[in-house]
Amino acid sequence: MLLGLAAALATGPSLPVVGRAAPAEAAKAPPTLLVLGDSLSAEYGLRRGSGWVELLAGRLAGQRPAWRVVNASISGETTAGGRSRIAALLERHRPAIVVIELGSNDALRGLDLKGTEANLSAMVQASSKAGARVLLIGMQMPPNYGRAYTEAFAAMYRDVARREQAALLPFFLDGVAQRPELFQPDRIHPNEAAQPRMFENVWPVLQPLLG
Repeated sequence: MLLGLAAALATGPSLPVVGRAAPAEAAKAPPTLLVLGDSLSAEYGLRRGSGWVELLAGRLAGQRPAWRVVNASISGETTAGGRSRIAALLERHRPAIVVIELGSNDALRGLDLKGTEANLSAMVQASSKAGARVLLIGMQMPPNYGRAYTEAFAAMYRDVARREQAALLPFFLDGVAQRPELFQPDRIHPNEAAQPRMFENVWPVLQPLLG
């Protein structure tokens, strides 16, 4: 099953933007972390509040200073969709960190990788220009996509991260994709039991960006 393309998640309800705000009495607004992803980050098929982004929000709430997490992920989102939304999200939330978890739905739809790479680069550039540090979350395709394609897809994330000087998590579902019991009945979307591992994959790469 190799859920490299798990994010292909192209169908399903979308999760509205959510965030954790600091208490009203706080003298200074907490820094914001923005997550821009697809159904892997939008809690597709999960209890609300059980996804890896909520686990991250809980961890960051205990940091000093505490962080506000805004989850702007949408099930089925492509890099083109993310690119079309990011300017408004940056303007609205003014994040200190942007986490971009997109690309797999592009592969599912057979979109040209050059266009996907251009969209990822544009989102990283826009985030950096707005003063945010960026974490790019990569995915991998299953073997049935062919060796040439799977290698090119994985290299795309490395190339964008290197060129745009963004932090990179090479494979979001490391330790999950190989375990069928960590997926929902559709055998595409990770289940609730998989969320802590997904969070733990992200945390070591994200932590240095917190400052």
